[in-house]
Amino acid sequence: MPPEIPAENMTKNEQNMGMLCHLLALSGYFIPFGHLAGPLVIWMVKREEMPFVESQGKESLNFQISVTIYGIVAALSIFLLIGFILLPAVIVFNLVCVILASIEAANGKPYRYPLSIRFIK
Repeated sequence: MPPEIPAENMTKNEQNMGMLCHLLALSGYFIPFGHLAGPLVIWMVKREEMPFVESQGKESLNFQISVTIYGIVAALSIFLLIGFILLPAVIVFNLVCVILASIEAANGKPYRYPLSIRFIK
């Protein structure tokens, strides 16, 4: 678990930027690779000056990379017919987790995604 940064020591801007790291992952539903590009840009720009954005940006990127892998596996498993159930499940899982993470980050609490592979440490 990332070190918890007390919410009272954070500015509202830092909380909002942390929330934005998670919310921009939803842009992938409209823009190809937006689920990776959005959090990556915020994380790269603000990670040096905002520790909360550093932790939440990495968390969001790790989860979005993981979900991309899960989605590819689910899409390939359509040939085995199980993908018709797995692919919608991955999409709903991503949507729910991103919304939960955004709410937590908006409140200044770090969020740890379930089933996320830690590519970026």
